[in-house]
Amino acid sequence: MARAAASSVGVASVVLLLLVVANVSFSEANVEGIRDLSGACGVEFPPCFASVSRLIWSGEGKSTSTVASPWRRSAVETPLPANNSLVLAAARTRRSDPVAKLTMYEGGWNISDTHYWASVAYTGAPLFLVAAVWFVGFGVVMLVISCCCCFCRKRSDRYSPTSYIASLVLLVILTCVTIAGCFVLNAGQESFHRSTIGTVDYVEGQGNLTVDNLRNFAGSLAAAKNIGVDNIFLPVDVQQKIDIVEEKLNSSANEFSARIVQNSDKFKNVMDKMQYYLMAVGVIMLGLALLGFVFSVLGLQFLVSLLVIAGWVVLTVTISMAGGFILLHNVVGDTCVAMEEWVTHPQDHTALDDILPCVNVATANESLHRSEEVTAQLVALVNNVIVNISNRDFPPGFKPLWFNQSGPLMPVLCNPFNPDMTARKCGPGEVTFSTAPDEWKRFECQVAGDAGSEVCTTVGRVTPPAYNQMTAAASISMGLYEFGPFLMQLQDCTFVRETFTSISVNNCPGLERYSRLVYDGLMLMSVSVMLSVVFWMVHTRQRRRRARCGKQPG
Repeated sequence: MARAAASSVGVASVVLLLLVVANVSFSEANVEGIRDLSGACGVEFPPCFASVSRLIWSGEGKSTSTVASPWRRSAVETPLPANNSLVLAAARTRRSDPVAKLTMYEGGWNISDTHYWASVAYTGAPLFLVAAVWFVGFGVVMLVISCCCCFCRKRSDRYSPTSYIASLVLLVILTCVTIAGCFVLNAGQESFHRSTIGTVDYVEGQGNLTVDNLRNFAGSLAAAKNIGVDNIFLPVDVQQKIDIVEEKLNSSANEFSARIVQNSDKFKNVMDKMQYYLMAVGVIMLGLALLGFVFSVLGLQFLVSLLVIAGWVVLTVTISMAGGFILLHNVVGDTCVAMEEWVTHPQDHTALDDILPCVNVATANESLHRSEEVTAQLVALVNNVIVNISNRDFPPGFKPLWFNQSGPLMPVLCNPFNPDMTARKCGPGEVTFSTAPDEWKRFECQVAGDAGSEVCTTVGRVTPPAYNQMTAAASISMGLYEFGPFLMQLQDCTFVRETFTSISVNNCPGLERYSRLVYDGLMLMSVSVMLSVVFWMVHTRQRRRRARCGKQPG
């Protein structure tokens, strides 16, 4: 039982937050808009945009429909062979299933399986049984004692010095144990609360980072719409589709960000309330122990009787809370192990597929290949203007290609990809995305004339308007190139895998340790107060008998 308590309650809360954070859906129109853009521009968007609409839990706890996506691997759309399936946390979750005639549960971690919940709930049955036995048994004992006091006129008033001293010594020891348990509970719940909130802040930060990247990606698409070098622009229909997708991306990112903050706040409120209840239990149990000790030493039988009744009820609640805590411990311990196993098998079919579906490697590579192609095309567009217009000396009457360009030739923009889309090193005389604006600035000339028909009046190869257009195109190319790894991480679940790994390595050990302290504190106080309730009555009765015998205390 104590071993089961070593599971990490905080990780369950973190996973719940991840599930709730995922409660942001793209509408069918959103997905269709993204597909339209991918078809028009040659850009294939990551499947996470579509799969994020697959919700497990909504804010009201209702399930929603699934948006079909050709990018996402699904157990329904693409059944996997049995040998490619993975049962998560199989060894840890092998428990008796009460709804299956106490046969062993073999389904592994699966929060959508009622047999899993039945088997894990069964682990808390011993403490629930203890709470029930205590409530009924001690209630019957108190009833019998009350009847004996009322109807049995021949009562033994024999004083026992051994019982008197022994009960006093045991009360001192049990009160000290209760105080120690209170300190253990307080230290555990404070560390547990701090570590859990830190874990939630980490998850929230990771979610906000994704939102920022999505917004920046949408911004890059919006800027690509306005790219034009020497009056060469994207087609009008592509610009219109970019407008639609940009609006939908920003809308979804805003909703996603709002849900992150909202659900994080809700979770933190729950954790604050849990901390408050644990502190209240500790204070009440400590108060009962101290007052019971004082009242029993002073021989205040009526007040002791009231505390016995209060302790009877409070102990029932506390033991039941410990049982619920064990249940939660086991669920989150299973989740910790499931996350750790999933990290090493992200492409296998598991129970986590319904929450965090991943695409196969071929689809991920294809999506990244599309992004690389678009980057290469933008670089080729800029270099085409540089080589065929800026670096050529046209006769004066050959407008609009002639604008009196002269001087040293401009360097071309480095294409980071070979024709086969393998990585390419920049050649001599080529400028990179980051150095292009400064390098090209040296070739900018001063102009005269009306807007749109400027002519260089100084040595140079590019007019200010053309320079701005080239640098804008280079900036957009750099943005698409830098977002390639980010899109790849979303597609092959690298982002989620890194988050789970970080939680497993950095958060699980501390949360297990602190949750163990909380459980130990609860059980320590429960046992000590349970015994104290008995010895309050024993010591109070022995003290009264001693007084009747005319003996002075101590």
